[in-house]
Amino acid sequence: MPEHVHLLLWPTRPMYTISSILSSLKMPVTKKALLYVRQSAPSFLPKMEDRQPNGDVHYRFWQRGGGYDRNIIEPTTIWAEMDYIHANPVRRKLCDRSIEWPWSSAAWCYSGVGLLAMDVESLPRTKEG
Repeated sequence: MPEHVHLLLWPTRPMYTISSILSSLKMPVTKKALLYVRQSAPSFLPKMEDRQPNGDVHYRFWQRGGGYDRNIIEPTTIWAEMDYIHANPVRRKLCDRSIEWPWSSAAWCYSGVGLLAMDVESLPRTKEG
């Protein structure tokens, strides 16, 4: 999506922390985005400014808050959530079919080819099969 990201994770290990996962994903993106803005669009930097109560200034790429996190434990719910995420660009009229949105895993999920690869083998199967 142009202004947000959907990410569906199915941890394969019993012990994990969401905060560690999010940090490992968000920090490199933030660093690259800040580097890009500083080099290519410095006039945009004030829009990323986050002034702390003590006067310190930090720059944010991600909005504050945890987003819309949910713990999904039922296999059928995981596959339904994937369908919802894949349909998002179609609902927003950014493409006609989910597999046409280049930044989606839909093409990979349905045909095994696409920009964003999925590890569908590690996902649980639905009750139906």
